[in-house]
Formats: sequence, C-alpha cells, structure tokens
Amino acid sequence: MSVKNKKQFGVWLDSNHATIVGREQVDNGDFIILAEAKNDGQGSNSNENTGNNAEQSLQQKFFKEITTHLQNAEEVHVTGTGISQEQFMHFLSQTAQFKNTVANESTSLKMGDEKLVEYFAQKFN
Repeated sequence: MSVKNKKQFGVWLDSNHATIVGREQVDNGDFIILAEAKNDGQGSNSNENTGNNAEQSLQQKFFKEITTHLQNAEEVHVTGTGISQEQFMHFLSQTAQFKNTVANESTSLKMGDEKLVEYFAQKFN
C-alpha cells in the first residue's frame, strides 16, 4: 500500500516578489523552486483614489499569477515580510479553487533559494 502525499506548496512573498516552492512530481519527490512572480507596481497617479484602485488591481493580478502554480493544492504554507502574506491568505480563502486548501502562515526574512527550499521541507515534514 503506497502512501499518497498531499499536494503541498510553499510561497514566500512580499509586496513585490514571490517565490513558489513545490514538489518535483506534484505530490512526491523533493521540494524545488517552481516559479517566481513579480508585482512591478504602478507608476504615479495624480489622484489618490485612482492610485489605490490601480494598486489593488495589480495586487489581485500578482496573487492570481502565484495561484497558477498551485494547481490542486491541498496544503499551502505562506511566509514573508509585512502584511502581504495575510492579504494572500485572505485572497486564497475567497477563491473557490482553494476553499478546501489548508493554509498556514508565518513571518520570515528573505532567504536564498536553498534555504527557502529547506525551510518549506521542514514545515511539511
């Protein structure tokens, strides 16, 4: 009888950059860097309301780009600096595709790719 691993993903993000970590064969194998996503932000706006709306739209686009790499996720651990991970967790909870996904969060400073992979491997084992 084989043990089926969960489809587990780790995401490190701040307001401008995200690194997505997952397993080599989706539900088994070692953790690897799957992708990176960037939120370039918007230029300047003379109107504060317009600037805020543009910023929210870009953040939604950024979060959607991240979730394209979390196909059939059963468990996601989100970490990073600031409040971006909380906003991303809220986004996941409001997205039908992820309503049954177990999501956890923590706060961590930016780290190198190898350290990040080790960090998520420890979180899921």
